[in-house]
Amino acid sequence: MVFPLDSLQDYQLIFKPEHEMLRKSIREFLEREVAPHALEFDDKDEVPREILKKLGEQGLWGIGIDESLGGQGGDTVSAVILMEELSRVAPPLAVIRGTNDLFIIPLLLFGNEELKRKYIPPIARGEAFGAHAMTEPCCGSDVAGIQTRAVKKGDRWVISGRKIFISNADIADYIMVFARTSEPQPNRRWFGITAFIVEKGTPGLKIGAKFEKRGLRGSHAMEVILDDVEVSDENRVGEVGMGFIIAMETYDRTRVGVAAQALGMAQAAFEKAFQYSLQRTAFGQYLASFEAIQFSLAEMMAELMTARYLVYLAAHLADQGREEFKYVASLAKFYATETAERIISKAIDIHGGVGVIHETGIERFLRDVKITEIYEGANNIQRLVAFRQLIRTLARKGVVSQDVAKAVT
Repeated sequence: MVFPLDSLQDYQLIFKPEHEMLRKSIREFLEREVAPHALEFDDKDEVPREILKKLGEQGLWGIGIDESLGGQGGDTVSAVILMEELSRVAPPLAVIRGTNDLFIIPLLLFGNEELKRKYIPPIARGEAFGAHAMTEPCCGSDVAGIQTRAVKKGDRWVISGRKIFISNADIADYIMVFARTSEPQPNRRWFGITAFIVEKGTPGLKIGAKFEKRGLRGSHAMEVILDDVEVSDENRVGEVGMGFIIAMETYDRTRVGVAAQALGMAQAAFEKAFQYSLQRTAFGQYLASFEAIQFSLAEMMAELMTARYLVYLAAHLADQGREEFKYVASLAKFYATETAERIISKAIDIHGGVGVIHETGIERFLRDVKITEIYEGANNIQRLVAFRQLIRTLARKGVVSQDVAKAVT
């Protein structure tokens, strides 16, 4: 009944009153200050700096970041609430928050105190933004295959290479760059990658072409060129050669945010479809009176609630420090993102022809949601990760033998 978790209590979600207060305050702010401009972000492929500044003044960039580091405090559940609410109104804002997380989390997990206190507070206050440069022309899911190189010269590192699809690199003040510092070892292909912080304006760092895309407009996917970029060894994050582990531990924690992005889009689409069915008439009846529409809305609601449970269960387990959160986060990521695409597509169907009219505000979610099935771990990769993390967890508990675990992972 409870497998693969240990008890019924492991399946419970516990929301505190402050979680609901946070959700309400975020929604009220976004509906007032952001929603009227959301279509403009898509039209112009730009989020005005003034909007980003308002989010900073509201403290939204600092949710989930400890007060000692300039943040607002709060747990993983709080951060997921923020991501869902941002995506419900303006998905590109959730991407900007997500790329901040991709910079901050490696620092929180592996950075020293000096680096944390130098780089995290400005981001938490909304005074600066971060980016995460891993993907290259050769390699997306194959992180161990990256070709960017960093060579040690005295107490400095010289980094050369090219990164692509780097979200928000054009607005980033700091970029977490991953580069190979040594050749992979036999049977340890992942070894030899190291993480570095590169600041905007560093000689040799160039923000190149913007990739023209049709989804998540307002958040830009950029080329990042590193031409003999020199950084101090003080800007190295974690141990030399262990960047792959840093990245994987980071993605374990950020993919629940991607699931929350999709959840927010699905919520918005469901709300619009539900409201439209109670307003639009056809053949002398409200759309909602037709059984086919009722079936569609009921199915959308069931999928939405199921996805929400997985997303918040992953966040709750993370807040408890439970190892199981890793495979539950992978489950949430592939399930919520694929569910969101189905819900949004059905919402468009319920609207009929106006569903694909830009001003209706639904078709953009279908363009936005697709990439959530791909970035920060493509969904088929997540299926592998979920199963393998489950086996490793069960092996550590003694439920599965170490020999079997080694054989299947």
